[in-house]
Amino acid sequence: MSYYFSKIIAGKNFDEATELVVEELKKEGFGVLSEINVADTLKKRLDVDFKKYKILGACSPKHAYQALTSEDKIGVFLPCNVIVEEHENGDVEVSAVDPIASMISVKNESLAGIAIEIQQKMKKVIDNLG
Repeated sequence: MSYYFSKIIAGKNFDEATELVVEELKKEGFGVLSEINVADTLKKRLDVDFKKYKILGACSPKHAYQALTSEDKIGVFLPCNVIVEEHENGDVEVSAVDPIASMISVKNESLAGIAIEIQQKMKKVIDNLG
């Protein structure tokens, strides 16, 4: 079982792809709670160069609430991470976590429906990127 969904975004640079991801997330009811610029962080902390790579912490408040009221420690898996990365050849790839894969270790059947719904939304986000 793969733990993510991904797609190469044709005809978009890194910043354009990032904006597109945020727009598609909004269409599915997600907001971006956090944005980590990995390249900047690694440069500041380790003085190393790294490719353009951002981690977007996406959250659907409705689904987060449902999950948290079903399992209060589920917050260790929230928010749903989506990455935007630029490869050496200039291609930009977007990957999103598969919430079913990340929650498989949680023994709480009430989360199954939520995980399936979020999985469908994340797949739709990736599919709609181009």
